[in-house]
Amino acid sequence: MKKLLIVVDMQNDFITGSLGSAQAEQIVPFVKAKVEEYSQRGDRVIFTRDTHGAGYLETQEGRHLPVPHCIAGTDGHKIADGLCTGGCEVFDKPSFGSLELAKQVAAGGFDEIELCGLCTDICVVSNALILKAQLPETPVKVDAACCAGVTEESHRAALLTMKMCQVTIV
Repeated sequence: MKKLLIVVDMQNDFITGSLGSAQAEQIVPFVKAKVEEYSQRGDRVIFTRDTHGAGYLETQEGRHLPVPHCIAGTDGHKIADGLCTGGCEVFDKPSFGSLELAKQVAAGGFDEIELCGLCTDICVVSNALILKAQLPETPVKVDAACCAGVTEESHRAALLTMKMCQVTIV
């Protein structure tokens, strides 16, 4: 069975930086174990990075969320230490969800796709639903223990939304 793990936006700015949270810090060891599990089996692992430029505050997103974060070339843009090791694959995306990522994944012929990371209620849900729409017959799942949302309430709401759209929550 050909499996893919997508680790969504486990970047310094979302963990300990400008948009960091205690919940995000708490999931790091679980995400690391998940990445190691997939890597040891020889399954493919893709890390996404939320990627913005210096003019972020002038973008539509920047006007709605006026906190500079994940600016390319900064420490906040980097994947958290210890997660992306030994030739990992990184996909930069300019917004919450990525149609380009979904096209790339669709071309890979995967039998199962799993997502984890940050933030459950923004980027994880966006990418999970785009993938489900792109690949309606491919099982897509999300590990709730390896995700954190902006708030616990919005985390739970996103998990419920994904479940209602046939994404398996584990």
